[in-house]
Amino acid sequence: MKLFKRKEDAESVKESSSSEETGETCDVAGCSEPAHRAISAKNVAKAGLNVKKERGKAHLCKEHYKEYKKATKKDRELERLGR
Repeated sequence: MKLFKRKEDAESVKESSSSEETGETCDVAGCSEPAHRAISAKNVAKAGLNVKKERGKAHLCKEHYKEYKKATKKDRELERLGR
């Protein structure tokens, strides 16, 4: 974990690590929106989204990330309760 002396330094690192700035596009078939988040391609496929790749990280745009969250809501809730 990296400690920062100033709040501005922490914010600049947070902003620079965004998938939107790296030029990645959404990995869902038929979508060419800029990527918002990267999630395991295996988990995205289990959620019912048609991803272009089966391994590694799948980049999702804001809209498809929202769909992924809705599809996995029940599983995430059960996992939290099981801890």
